[in-house]
Amino acid sequence: MPYFTTSDGTEIYYTDQGTGKPVILSHGWPLSSDAWQVEVKLLADNGYRAIAHDRRGHGRSAKTYTGNDMDTYARDLAELIESLDLNDLAVIGHSTGGGEVVRYAAQHGAGRVTKVITAGAVPPLMLQTAANPDGLPIEVFDGIRAGVLSDSSQFYIELTEAFFGANRPGSAVSEGAKREFWRQGMLVNLAAAYDCVTAFSETDFTEDLRALDVPIFIAHGDDDQIVPIKDAALKSIELVRHGTLKVYPGAPHGISGAYQAELDQDILAFLAT
Repeated sequence: MPYFTTSDGTEIYYTDQGTGKPVILSHGWPLSSDAWQVEVKLLADNGYRAIAHDRRGHGRSAKTYTGNDMDTYARDLAELIESLDLNDLAVIGHSTGGGEVVRYAAQHGAGRVTKVITAGAVPPLMLQTAANPDGLPIEVFDGIRAGVLSDSSQFYIELTEAFFGANRPGSAVSEGAKREFWRQGMLVNLAAAYDCVTAFSETDFTEDLRALDVPIFIAHGDDDQIVPIKDAALKSIELVRHGTLKVYPGAPHGISGAYQAELDQDILAFLAT
């Protein structure tokens, strides 16, 4: 299994499949690169080099106590990309990973990144503040932290209901998909899982979105119960210069089923333009 060591000595796991133009995929919290397995194969099958990493503290990467913040995540990604000497690069991020790739592209990706894709992404800012009154109150994120600390295993099991929209009438998400979320969640280091809540909820990506000078495809389900579309994609599209927004009716936060099938075809179409 390939590993890369960052400048602060953190081992980052990644998978690298296929040949052609490179595409980096960044996962959501508290998951790992395994969340992108279908897309990695799809991209490789369609002539791309697909690379997906486990964020520090997550999956098979080092179980870090420090550096669990968005600036460090973006720096880790930049160092991985530089080590692989990737150019003419597309970056794709889901949820927290959407924030990571937006910050990377805006602050580190000049001359390398040509396209950005986000799905259910956290930018521009999730937390309710005086300047962002439509955001979610801090109590929501305090509840997540409390759940992670008190019984992370049970918390991740329960989180799958809202994550995949399994609590909605007619939901077709499988028990296997929910168990896979739990399996990946149980690999994350507790300190990393706890600190990442602050990273994904309190990081303000407004200026990163404004700084992007490459095309960005913003995908979001209108029934996303984790990252509400009104606080995220509908605001992000107003901040970027070369943005395309697609809203997926009835789609949840988790990428699965019919939503995944449609999104994957949209990803291929956007990359081909």
